[in-house]
Amino acid sequence: MDEALADSEAFDALEGADRGFARAIASSTLRTIGRIDGALAGFLDRPISKIDPPVLALLRIGAGQLWVMDAPAYAVVSATVDAARQWKPASRGGGLVNAILRRADRERDAFTALPTSRIWPDWLADRLSAVLGPEGVESLAQLQSEDPNTDITVKSNAADWAEKMSAELLANESIRLPTGTSITDLEGYVEGEWWVQDAGAALPARLLDKASGGLKGKRVADLCAAPGGKTMQLCAIGADVTALDTSPGRLAIVEENLGRTQMSAKLISADAIEWRPETPFDAILLDAPCSALGTLRRHPEGAWRRTAKGLSRYPAIQTKLLEAAADMVNPGGVVVYCVCTPLPEEGVDVITAALETDDWSALPINADEVPGFEHALTPEGWLLTAPPADRQSPHIVSDLFFIARLKRN
Repeated sequence: MDEALADSEAFDALEGADRGFARAIASSTLRTIGRIDGALAGFLDRPISKIDPPVLALLRIGAGQLWVMDAPAYAVVSATVDAARQWKPASRGGGLVNAILRRADRERDAFTALPTSRIWPDWLADRLSAVLGPEGVESLAQLQSEDPNTDITVKSNAADWAEKMSAELLANESIRLPTGTSITDLEGYVEGEWWVQDAGAALPARLLDKASGGLKGKRVADLCAAPGGKTMQLCAIGADVTALDTSPGRLAIVEENLGRTQMSAKLISADAIEWRPETPFDAILLDAPCSALGTLRRHPEGAWRRTAKGLSRYPAIQTKLLEAAADMVNPGGVVVYCVCTPLPEEGVDVITAALETDDWSALPINADEVPGFEHALTPEGWLLTAPPADRQSPHIVSDLFFIARLKRN
């Protein structure tokens, strides 16, 4: 979605509230598009796949404004019909748009009666339900249907910065900004005192630091480092950081972020499966490439760009990266492995197989190391930061990460 908006001249021409509203329409609709389509299908006289794509796009964003954003019906219908008339590819569909959206306003229960998990393709809802259970998958779907929080990590003095920003200091020392905050206008942005980072994404670097007896002055690798949030955390701790990524373009983002925050790391564009350091590292953070199903509330289009077959390629890559990490770290060194997905084949199975070799011993994560995420601890001492099924138990809302901690034998 971000790339599509960046390439849109129409979106680029918008300013202020109009720009924010257009983005909100796109993201709200994408977050719930499966459920929207399910409800719209009952209003149509032919399969949804037979509707001209431009007309279907307008039906979706109209329904999204009505059902998800709760915008005034008269404004939604009028503006969407007007858009159909002005947009040549959809100009013949104005009558259909008008009729369907008026009915969508009258029959809102067509949307609300559907399970929240209908926001995803059926195959994905089934996969997630098998991992999290029916209640857990509905809780996760509800989380994705809501606007994501904006969290930041600061270099130091989190409590002071939270007070300055009138923001919430979370139990894990991430700071949650008020809804609608303009990031670049906040104190400390230009000076590089903090960076945007989901509260769950901030856990791996902190867990690596705790298990290593402090990383200050130690040689640490951040494998698959872009866009650099964890690299900056490690630098702020005082580690001697090497950040590795296969993509020169993505590594340039890490360099840009380090420049703004006035921190430095050694940047290497290489495939971590093949690359080896001259001297082993003291510790490694491996945020492995994955299906990214845990970040769908921020990147909802990901559910529709994935296929069940396409997910099968990740475990082999993750296993090879963990084997490479074993070659790169000193005996006794700590490796934190994380992926932003709940699928066991990308997390639990990879770590279980690693522990069956002679390379690794487990370093279980303790509840006192992850305040606000105690609910996410597994019996093995790993973390899966899914929301509790009842969503009532105390917890920090975050993206979904699987995190495990290992020691090199």
